[in-house]
Amino acid sequence: MKTIKLIDSKKPVLVSVTCDKCHKAYTVGDDKNDELQEFHHIDFTGGYSSIFGDETHVKCDICQHCLYLLIKDFMVTMTVMT
Repeated sequence: MKTIKLIDSKKPVLVSVTCDKCHKAYTVGDDKNDELQEFHHIDFTGGYSSIFGDETHVKCDICQHCLYLLIKDFMVTMTVMT
């Protein structure tokens, strides 16, 4: 979940992102800013016969740690050689 604040009542600014699985919040400008760069933001609409529901809007913000735990048993990694 992204937390947005209005600056001068006009400009939306990202303040923090909370993982929807572990509920840990990461604040913009904190020393752990690298964690924010590794967040995964899922945002899609379910299609015809989708298990999520026909035309259901699905959103989820997941930190890299939780994503790893969810996919570690079947993920495939590749190293880019330069």
